[in-house]
Amino acid sequence: RLFLGHVDFVRHRRLLGVGKHPAYDLRTLLPPWPDLRRPSLAGFGRPMTFHIRIDAAGQYAANLEAFLRQLPYSTTISIGEPKRNRDYKNAHFPKRKADPVDSLACARFAIVERPTATPATPTEFLPLRDLAGALQSQRRQTTRAVNQLHNHLSRVFPELAVMAPDIGADWVLCLLQKYPTPQKIAAARIASLEQIPHVTHQRALSLQAAARDSTGALKGELAEPLVRHLVEGVQRSQQAECQLEKLLEQAFEALPEGGHRQLLTIPGIGVRTAAALAAKIISIDRFRSPAALVSYFGAFPEENSSGVDKSGKPVAAGTEKMSSKGSDLVRGLLWMACQSAIQHNPAIRDLYARQMANNQRGSVALGHCMRKMLHLVYAIWKTNQPFDPARHAAPTKADTVPVTNVVAEPATPADKPEPTGENAAAGHTGASPQEKVVTAAATHVGTRTVLPDSGPDKHLTPTEEIHNVPASDNRRFIDFTEIRRKISMTDVLRKLGQLDRLHGRGAQRRGPCPVHTPQAQHPTAKTFSVNLDKQVFRCLHPECAAQGNVLDLWAAIHKLPLRDAAIHLAETFHIELSAPPRHHAHRRK
Repeated sequence: RLFLGHVDFVRHRRLLGVGKHPAYDLRTLLPPWPDLRRPSLAGFGRPMTFHIRIDAAGQYAANLEAFLRQLPYSTTISIGEPKRNRDYKNAHFPKRKADPVDSLACARFAIVERPTATPATPTEFLPLRDLAGALQSQRRQTTRAVNQLHNHLSRVFPELAVMAPDIGADWVLCLLQKYPTPQKIAAARIASLEQIPHVTHQRALSLQAAARDSTGALKGELAEPLVRHLVEGVQRSQQAECQLEKLLEQAFEALPEGGHRQLLTIPGIGVRTAAALAAKIISIDRFRSPAALVSYFGAFPEENSSGVDKSGKPVAAGTEKMSSKGSDLVRGLLWMACQSAIQHNPAIRDLYARQMANNQRGSVALGHCMRKMLHLVYAIWKTNQPFDPARHAAPTKADTVPVTNVVAEPATPADKPEPTGENAAAGHTGASPQEKVVTAAATHVGTRTVLPDSGPDKHLTPTEEIHNVPASDNRRFIDFTEIRRKISMTDVLRKLGQLDRLHGRGAQRRGPCPVHTPQAQHPTAKTFSVNLDKQVFRCLHPECAAQGNVLDLWAAIHKLPLRDAAIHLAETFHIELSAPPRHHAHRRK
């Protein structure tokens, strides 16, 4: 489904549409417009630009995309997901269902919404992408075949599902291929059963005992060939899956050098997982932040408090489950990769230990590990640097760097000083896995690290300049939550002189970014977006990409670490820092 339109859609209202049926060919419509190659069209008086919106569904769409990218015209091609395009159509045309309506919705999205151009897939990644799609489809076929076998065994030998939770295991398939019915298993010799891989003497005795007392209703000669047929179907599907996995790994090895190669340095990620990630990501520049990559693969929990649970009781409010969005191929491989990473990857191992110490279920802890793994994938691919275990290991007292400008009292070996300095971990000693590691080395805003500066930035024009900001003292208790509660985003923007420069009347405001945009040069810029109700901000400029709460904004503007920014913000608004909780004071003693 393809639509092309002039940039001035409201004024000219001229569209050229091609339906989803293969009989419609764009090449048959272009010859009547021989002057498209000219810099301007008669009647328009300015260069022509085509905004093209297509669905990313079907091979016809892939062939059409390849053809459109070869056109010698000025084009902006955006490829939308079928569901998103369908939801957009239902929002604007809820009572109409027809191909022309779908076409109009796509054209309206391309002209009015102006989506960003979708980058072309490199030629080297095309085989990898197709193999990943084929492998994902084959895995679903294997699941369907196993479910069919399981459904049939529930009437032939239902006790086997209790003894073998995984019906698709090799030893179960070999057992059913040789002895398809419980009568055959009961009549077999123990020595013959023990020749099947992973069938021990005790398991063979249990199988025969369950086969003799089986309650299966389907018996007779017709049950045997049907079970063997279903078993052969599962085995063929598993063999095809193994062949596609080998081809996927070969396609990944054939890729040129790039950041995707560094994924193999992450402990837990093998060639197969790296190939699946590369096939779906294609280019890491498509994602602005690690959070976008996590959302793309659905590695986050969703609230599921509707209906009843397995016991028939109403689901408690706030109950969450893992999201089912994203590629199930990548999600399955990441799940297996995290099970290996919790043993060999220091970053994943420490996170898993903290989650388990907080009494989380193993599946929930692995879900957090999947999210952390995607953050590592983003960082490694983006920087094109190998994984450094020492960088991601939990900091200890021996790893911290003492501060030179803070005079500390001498301590005895029995009373070691707490880690201080900008490179030390704030509130984390390496002994307690419950605490989250928060480093004070720099203020990380989104995907950009704002380092402390020795002097004021000439491009920053805050209302008040910082003079003689004291060095960070880790022994001083700072309640970040209390500071954010007492100081609103509106107060901070008004103090900085930025509130009047923002456009809008509601909670959402837009204007020039106070972090990187000089007000005198760009007074009408609108890259800075802030929500006064949610107390968050974000800069849409790709080179800035600053985001966060009031503390992050204050730290980014004044070039301060987060801890120093919190102290300076509290002093600016004359807010007294509360005393530490009792357990903190006791720990300090």
